[in-house]
Amino acid sequence: MEFTYLIIGGGIAGVSCVEGLAFLHPGESIGLVTPSGIVKAVTKTVPVTKLLSDITVEETDANKFEGLCTVIVDTVAAIDPRVNCVITEKQNRIKYKTLCICTGASPRKIWYSPHVITIRDTDSVAVLQEKLKSAKKIVVIGNGGIATELVHELSNVDIVWVVKDKHISATFLDPGAAEFFQDSINKTNTAKPETIFKRMRYNTGGEKGPSLGPDWHTQVNLHGSSRDTKITIEYSCEVERIVDSEDDTCNAYVKLTNGHTHACDIVVSAIGVVPNSNIQVHGTPFELAPDCGIGVNELMQTSISNVYAAGDVCTPSWDLAKQWFQMRLWTQAKHMGTYAAKCMVGAVKNEPVIQDFSFEMFTHMTKFFGYKVILLGLFNGQTLENDYEILLRVTRGEEYIKLVMKDGRMQGAVLIGETEIEEMCENLILNQLDLTDIADDLLNPNIDIDDYFD
Repeated sequence: MEFTYLIIGGGIAGVSCVEGLAFLHPGESIGLVTPSGIVKAVTKTVPVTKLLSDITVEETDANKFEGLCTVIVDTVAAIDPRVNCVITEKQNRIKYKTLCICTGASPRKIWYSPHVITIRDTDSVAVLQEKLKSAKKIVVIGNGGIATELVHELSNVDIVWVVKDKHISATFLDPGAAEFFQDSINKTNTAKPETIFKRMRYNTGGEKGPSLGPDWHTQVNLHGSSRDTKITIEYSCEVERIVDSEDDTCNAYVKLTNGHTHACDIVVSAIGVVPNSNIQVHGTPFELAPDCGIGVNELMQTSISNVYAAGDVCTPSWDLAKQWFQMRLWTQAKHMGTYAAKCMVGAVKNEPVIQDFSFEMFTHMTKFFGYKVILLGLFNGQTLENDYEILLRVTRGEEYIKLVMKDGRMQGAVLIGETEIEEMCENLILNQLDLTDIADDLLNPNIDIDDYFD
């Protein structure tokens, strides 16, 4: 087999790359190597602002992309860039002109026990769903998006949430925003009203699937066997060890670094990911970043000629825009995959490529505890070294607005709830307009701030 374009990986980055290549260079040969017959694709994009979009993600049969590319269900064993060839575990030798690695990332696994479930992809959620049916107490380890969503969705089970920080959801939220969600955390076992989501729901196949995307929890029954729900949060600590139980009272004991020990039936680990960059390369290996991601330049090129990388597996090594940084989110995987396709086509056609505008500013949209959460720019003052001011407006149970300001200019924003100011904030961050004279009015609910810019 031989292709002009070959992509490894059937996640959002890989499929977005395939779609971009098919659009930009129709009729050219494209191959997709994926270990699973199920791939993940962005099927709908609804613009919220110029840079921020609400995306619809769907797991689908890889064969549905046969019209765009040739799908090879196999696992890559090695890459030989000396002869532009990929060798698979089934001993297929696939030649390429340009190659893009989109192998994603794997969850960090620290403890090995039959009672520990590491949450990252859809089939691990299916395992959790089955084990919850008989569970009365669960320990959740992690403080990122998946852990936060999981704690909110769990019901009829006692929850111990172990976070290494001084407040919840520290990956995305500051202590003030975490406090805003406190009423939601102190929930009781009440029936939840049915919610209509804009993004697709997921089915789970029998094979190992790609990583989770937005609203992964909307069609998963996460009910335990208890009569009610209780949440205990253990702050500023980590797991010291997990010991299997020798009696019938529980399945395991979790000892924390603060000295507390919790008996439980299930331990759920959601403590982040490590790039799947350990790919065997014949000849000179990839240059890796400190986080083990494959380093890529501003054209998504790796250190190996004709080989690109996109999504969670890669780490940008170019000079980043002041308001953008990598967080290994599904939205960034989509942007990187699409942009990598543009760069690959540019190389094959010998055409210049201008970097995609999506790398100008960080944007992310999600839901925590039922609230819409929008993060823009340096939303937690990243890279500003505590040299910034905060403008804050909070309406308990309705909205939380935080604007990050430096030298009179907006650098980032956290918008929780239906604030309807995301477009204004995005423009002000991108334009870097001096707001010194109107800063006091930016969050005044009695003033239409748009009047200032008419």
